[in-house]
Amino acid sequence: MSKIYWMFFKLILRWRRFWHHARNVEVEEQRSEMENFVKLFAMPDDIECTPVDLGDILGEWNQVRGQVPCANILYLHGGGYCLGSINSHRELSARISRAAQSRSLVIAYRLAPENPFPAAVEDALSAYRWMLKQGIPSSQIVIAGDSAGGGLTLAILAALRDAGDPLPCAAVCISPWTDMLATGASIVANDKIDPMINGKVIAWFAKYYLGNEGDPKNPLASPLYADFQEFPPLLIQVGSDETLLDDSRRVAEKAKQAGVEVELQIWPQMTHVWHFFGHFLPEAGQAIQQIGEFIQAKVNRVE
Repeated sequence: MSKIYWMFFKLILRWRRFWHHARNVEVEEQRSEMENFVKLFAMPDDIECTPVDLGDILGEWNQVRGQVPCANILYLHGGGYCLGSINSHRELSARISRAAQSRSLVIAYRLAPENPFPAAVEDALSAYRWMLKQGIPSSQIVIAGDSAGGGLTLAILAALRDAGDPLPCAAVCISPWTDMLATGASIVANDKIDPMINGKVIAWFAKYYLGNEGDPKNPLASPLYADFQEFPPLLIQVGSDETLLDDSRRVAEKAKQAGVEVELQIWPQMTHVWHFFGHFLPEAGQAIQQIGEFIQAKVNRVE
């Protein structure tokens, strides 16, 4: 085994231990453990980060130092709506910024269980509208997210369309979680294969996010059940070994049936959000580069 893949293997083992531990401790401890985990990832030294106050929530712009961005990415972090932060996803969003020759706004949306659904949706919508108020045209905005953030990306597209807001020029979903009911066949088929997320963890997150009264079929919580009419072009990347593989497959099919331009990429033998390992895993770097090319193409073609 090469040095690169041995490092990847060791990180996966640590992640597995984290989830085994996570189900038996308080949420605050889980959040702390996730923050410790991401300290293993090196931040690109050419990225500058600028904190910003969006009013009700905090955010942070990141971009290559001195570069004039071609697009503005609203990045929604993953973590099952319970974990994750600007800090935990700074490195990943920064690599996407660099690949896309753009800048990314990562936001600290409210987390469950303290703030269950629809708090995350409300904060994401607020951040997008804040960008518009700053004079950034929707034709220069891309919404992107991973895991829960990927599902949240689709949810706010539906919410924006229904509210009559201008839609972004494109959206990117990385290993999106789109079905709170966990009805995809891959939940079972890949349960022993996916080292990152299993069925028990998915059920645990859903319970915390929905609370006691949340409807798992609400399209703003489970965008698999949303109407995809008028959505902008979508790029969906997912690993073949993921328990959430069918969350992506089914969303892509529904979007195509609605006439949406969709590119579904199923990466062989990749795990949930393998993009995290972009500084040493070749497939992660390649996937991020393709995200960057997609963003540039969609923004550059807008007149």
